[in-house]
Amino acid sequence: MRVLGILFFILINVTNTFAQNNAVVDKEAYVKVITERAAKIVAVLGINDKVKAGKVTNVIRDQYSNLNDIYAARDLNIKAVKEKYKENKAERDTAIAKENRAVDASLAKLHKKYLKNLSAHITAKQVEQVKDGMTYGVLPLTYKAYQEQILTLTEDQKKQILVWLTEAREKAMDAESSDKKHAWFGKYKGRINNYLSAAGYDLKKEGIEWEKRRKAAAAKN
Repeated sequence: MRVLGILFFILINVTNTFAQNNAVVDKEAYVKVITERAAKIVAVLGINDKVKAGKVTNVIRDQYSNLNDIYAARDLNIKAVKEKYKENKAERDTAIAKENRAVDASLAKLHKKYLKNLSAHITAKQVEQVKDGMTYGVLPLTYKAYQEQILTLTEDQKKQILVWLTEAREKAMDAESSDKKHAWFGKYKGRINNYLSAAGYDLKKEGIEWEKRRKAAAAKN
């Protein structure tokens, strides 16, 4: 029995060590991924000072890491809430809503701190480039597309479209996945489309005419 106990103790320790080693490997792999992601964003900023570029890369990398920590903690908390209140939907929904509000507050605080850290190293224009880098350039691409699709947009309409796309980008920067980032832009594009429809634009017709123009330009080239 004593031998079995010793063997069991050894097995437990080996298992724990293996799990810890896997956790370290996973963490290292994740840090490598977000560091490379941050470096790609910094690469287009035109920073010639390698030390400065490294600092900016670290700021962006840390933001990705901090966002991940917030969402990982949220997932654990919500899992615990669902288990605790599995027999009481009302209590469960209330607790989940409270958790989501806490997450939103944490994200807002982190967002403000992040932009302050970026601004300590780079210009306002470069900060805009970082924001676009973190959101796949959806803002400039979408803004350009609206202007190409509807040639008669007024300056006020263009301004309003840009305001909403900018707001979408701020939200998307803190989203936990590519799908969630695009979802924020989708939400605001819906708002923009409603705004344009209310202004009298037939978006389906505008889209068809835009496609004709694109095909004609492609054929000409």
